[in-house]
Amino acid sequence: MSVTKNVSLVKSQNLLIAAIAFGIILNPLNTSMITVAMPEIKSEFSLTSQDITWLIASYFIVCAIFLPLIGKLSDFYGRKKIFLSGLLLVSISSFAAPLSQNMPFLLAMRSIQAIGTSALYPAGMGIVRSYIEKNQNRVIGSLTVCATTSAAFGPTISGLLIHLGGWHVIFYVNFPIIIISAILGFFFIPKDETMAVKAFKWDGIGIIVFGCLISLWIYFLQTLKSGLSLWALIGTLALTFLFYFFEKRKEDPFIDVMFLKKNLNISFVYIQYILATLIFFAMLLSMPMYLQSELMLSSKLTGFIMLSLSIFSIISTPLATRWIEKSGFKSPLLTGVIIGVVGVVLLMTIKHSSPLIWIFIVLSIIGFSNGMLNIGLQTLLYSFVSKSETGRASGLFLTSRFMGNILASSAFGLMFATGVNDTNLNWMTIILIVVSIILFTGILFIGKNKGGRGTTGLKKMNA
Repeated sequence: MSVTKNVSLVKSQNLLIAAIAFGIILNPLNTSMITVAMPEIKSEFSLTSQDITWLIASYFIVCAIFLPLIGKLSDFYGRKKIFLSGLLLVSISSFAAPLSQNMPFLLAMRSIQAIGTSALYPAGMGIVRSYIEKNQNRVIGSLTVCATTSAAFGPTISGLLIHLGGWHVIFYVNFPIIIISAILGFFFIPKDETMAVKAFKWDGIGIIVFGCLISLWIYFLQTLKSGLSLWALIGTLALTFLFYFFEKRKEDPFIDVMFLKKNLNISFVYIQYILATLIFFAMLLSMPMYLQSELMLSSKLTGFIMLSLSIFSIISTPLATRWIEKSGFKSPLLTGVIIGVVGVVLLMTIKHSSPLIWIFIVLSIIGFSNGMLNIGLQTLLYSFVSKSETGRASGLFLTSRFMGNILASSAFGLMFATGVNDTNLNWMTIILIVVSIILFTGILFIGKNKGGRGTTGLKKMNA
């Protein structure tokens, strides 16, 4: 079915875009809202710092597994079905999670929520690329603003809700969003065309090994606080190589490692997004804890300070989108990463006696950088893949984000194992400075290979 024919099926492009926008904000929103709730959850269930780290990490593990899987399923069976099914799972988990009487039940409901939200982004992006022809990059940029904004607004919303009704309330905020997205999606997303001509081939072993691999890497990183565990390192590396060689031989692998190996531009985009996300989420995770534990701020005031990340992500994303349309990818990406390096270096100046306005400014610089990098890398990715690969590519892109989230949560658990204080925040900052320098080097490499306006480099593979 041609793009022109697809476009003619849309009753209202604006309402279709609205349906997708409301859906895709649920994942980043629920990823970040939990950060301000951690102290209260930790106290209610008598958790250790390591326990609370696993509450965050388990969500990321599930998302990292299901994003590429559901991305492939949406390309195969139909994106509208997958999108609406994801909303249903989020609604079930959001109703049950506040009823949790113990940590295992809360973990289970968060896992169901993670599966549901993992369906929304890859399916949604596939719908946009299939049915939106005019100003498609701007639409993707707008959706990126929504996702970035919801992630950065999460701590602010969470802080206000927790102040009013405790951590349980953060799950109920999902329902108005789910209802609006479901109604608009049902009526304005065109019916799925018949896509599957043969049975979907499940790579069950690959999925299991990948899940074990991610979990083992987190375990290894967590053990570093008590010294290097040689056996954990050997086991992690062995499982990594096992996964690579197993997937390499599969006809329909869970993760197409050979595709990533042959298309290094795409692989480098994913790697750079991992690093950019690591920096951004390290701030979302560590700063609320620092502000509440070291500066003794209320959850409400903490939420307002964290608002700086969202405000400047909102400002920078449309600016970067227009810049990319006019000048290509190289200059916006380089500018974004340089601003990010400056922001991370300025984190070294933050201590318990720092004025709150200065903390707000430093976080604003990091938020501005993240907005530019997010839309720049995402638009660059879609210039390399065809519409038929959008679900898979989007799923892996979000998997990259959660790999960055996993690394950030592991760094948080490692750096703040002895407490949340100025010294440990400085150690976290040193790690982020190193990451930002690697990110800068990678952007330089991508810039040499993709300096133009985003031609489609892989369409010949899908002809």
